[in-house]
Amino acid sequence: MRPDMLLVRYGELALKKRNRRMFEERLLHNIRQKLDPFSGVTVQQTFGRMFVHLNGADAVSITQALQQVFGIVSVSPVVRTELDIGEVKGAALALMEKHDMPNVTFKVETQRANKQFPLTSQEVNREVGAHVLRNTRHLKVDVHEPDYPLTVEIRPQGVFLYTERFPGLGGLPVGTSGKVMLLLSGGIDSPVAGYFTMKRGVEIEAVHFHSYPYTSERSLKKVEDLTRQLAVYGGPIHLHVVPFTEIQTNIREQCEESFTITVMRRFMFRIAQQLAEKRGALALSTGESLGQVASQTLESMRAINEVVQLPVLRPLIGMDKQEIIGVSKEIGTYETSILPYEDCCTVFVPKSPQTRPNLERTRQNEANLDVEELVNDAVQHTEMKTFTLDDKREFASYFD
Repeated sequence: MRPDMLLVRYGELALKKRNRRMFEERLLHNIRQKLDPFSGVTVQQTFGRMFVHLNGADAVSITQALQQVFGIVSVSPVVRTELDIGEVKGAALALMEKHDMPNVTFKVETQRANKQFPLTSQEVNREVGAHVLRNTRHLKVDVHEPDYPLTVEIRPQGVFLYTERFPGLGGLPVGTSGKVMLLLSGGIDSPVAGYFTMKRGVEIEAVHFHSYPYTSERSLKKVEDLTRQLAVYGGPIHLHVVPFTEIQTNIREQCEESFTITVMRRFMFRIAQQLAEKRGALALSTGESLGQVASQTLESMRAINEVVQLPVLRPLIGMDKQEIIGVSKEIGTYETSILPYEDCCTVFVPKSPQTRPNLERTRQNEANLDVEELVNDAVQHTEMKTFTLDDKREFASYFD
């Protein structure tokens, strides 16, 4: 028997009390957006559950798509029957027949949310279990560690049966926790930071600093691909591409070599903050991990943070490189991140960067730069592109 619908569970949302409806509506919106490419598929919201009606569509493909939506805890392909024990037993047998092999065990677990159903949970367990045993050749019951727990959910809308449960990403639906501006390089860390930022329900826009001709068009294409890959999890993402060559050139000419990284990061944060304010973002997010490189010591973070007022989120701060690489492989950004195209952070790299930059000397290094004009000019000439789930609606524009 083929499943005709999918049961979608969400955990953390159920704890939101008076705000629960807002979270559920956003999750419903995100699911519909994700399933838009699948024609004929519809989504139904009920109390505590959502149901995806397949209408002949492939359950495997749609389950995999739902496993990329933040806020979903698990998904089960289900068979629905009317509130009739005869129909329930027939559907249970049809589901279990494909597992009817030697040494395979099962157990019936009934959840009776509809108290009007005439049988208790234990009575349903006994009747359905006995019917499956009588009509299969090899199956046996194991109430402790069954190979296939057969779940029977009795609800006002009908009875739902399933034997499989596929894990989701968890977290909160993207769009329920405000918007953040993600500093996105072409490396391994920042896409992972974007992933974890979205996992807490945050909508992200990305900002990338491009130093053409020191960095190539292939380098920019790599960042666009990473943005597209993040859109798989968060829906459409705006990418702001900042022309950074003039700023880097000025820093190289006017600053001590050992302070160039610190001063460059301070410019990036200033620009990202301006873009965030234009776009209604409430914080910045970076892929920094404490102690990983020169600009990621506490002293460096303090010197860089000094120039912005917005909160700076660092979701990778406690992770080591191997942990970050592991996540990047799981979310599908690793292979793109390791492509050997330079970014602005790899050009003009000093031989001995400051790992504990003194605040006063950092300010002195910026004294010969027209910081405000350089930042405003970069923001004014920033290009914005949008990347969607299927990338069919890409467009470009410029700030006025």
